Amino acid sequence: MTTTAQPVLTTVDYFESIYAEAAGETSRIPWADGQPASALVNWLNAVAPSLIRCGARVAVVGCGLGDDARELLHRGYDVTAFDCSDTAVHWAQAIDPENANCYVHADLLDLPMKWRHRFDLVVEVNTLQSLAMDIRKNAVAAMADLLAAHGRLLVICRRSDVACETQLEPPWPLTESELLDVCEQASLALDSPICAFTDDENPPVDRMRAVLRRS
Repeated sequence: MTTTAQPVLTTVDYFESIYAEAAGETSRIPWADGQPASALVNWLNAVAPSLIRCGARVAVVGCGLGDDARELLHRGYDVTAFDCSDTAVHWAQAIDPENANCYVHADLLDLPMKWRHRFDLVVEVNTLQSLAMDIRKNAVAAMADLLAAHGRLLVICRRSDVACETQLEPPWPLTESELLDVCEQASLALDSPICAFTDDENPPVDRMRAVLRRS
């Protein structure tokens, strides 16, 4: 008896399949809860006003259904939110038709040249933890390439004390040293110390928040 090997999904295929198979039901998207990440909201309230002017250009990486992007839009930023899943982008546009042009289908590893060095702030929430280790370096380099000369990259992701990629599917938590290593390779330096915290999910999840700039 012979068996047929199953095709290996690329990162883009993996996320597109999840959104497409959800068929418009938000409850079928594991990470979609209809509200912006609390760690992002807290940072926008406490830190962002001293770093990022109102109306600044902001890129949201892996925007999904646009919850974080809408929070930034409501605060007056000029937002470009992109995702590798075409279905997710159309879904986000349907949720927020007034700002539909802000949601764009784009692959982080193959971004439009016109976006290079364009943004004052790049927001990455839970995207890096969804990428396999072998492509994280290129992903962070792509995020860094979006930054204007004095721009900042905000990273919010799951945190672990030990390196871990034993699960077959994401999320894969990062250690602080893993995050710093890929950022250093992308010529990024910490703008402030990494903030480690436990979120308010049930059960709680260990996370970290880092703000980086070009070194």
